[in-house]
Amino acid sequence: MQSSKRTPPQSSKHTPINSGKQKLSEQEIHDLLRKYPEWAIENGMLVRFWTFNDFVQAVAFVNRVARLAEQAGHHPDIDIRYNRVKLALVSHDAGGITARDAEMAGKLSTGFAVARSA
Repeated sequence: MQSSKRTPPQSSKHTPINSGKQKLSEQEIHDLLRKYPEWAIENGMLVRFWTFNDFVQAVAFVNRVARLAEQAGHHPDIDIRYNRVKLALVSHDAGGITARDAEMAGKLSTGFAVARSA
């Protein structure tokens, strides 16, 4: 009978500088806003507005955002006012804006660049 002794996987003690659960520094937020100037900081959240021709287009946009957010496992706060949509990103568990929010802002800016920002 052979003994199949398994060794547990080695855990890495290396943690990335910002693993997504730490708040971004002021400099990192500044750099993020330079990279994505259509986003702004409002009440401690990363926010962006999109404007559409009508309510139906705004809701269709929100449904596309919902699919992207589900895939990413990170969900923006969404506010719809007729043809205007506001998305707000913040990691509540970290108490501020994190790398996860920055990554989601990038995905939203790339994936929905054709919408008019307002």
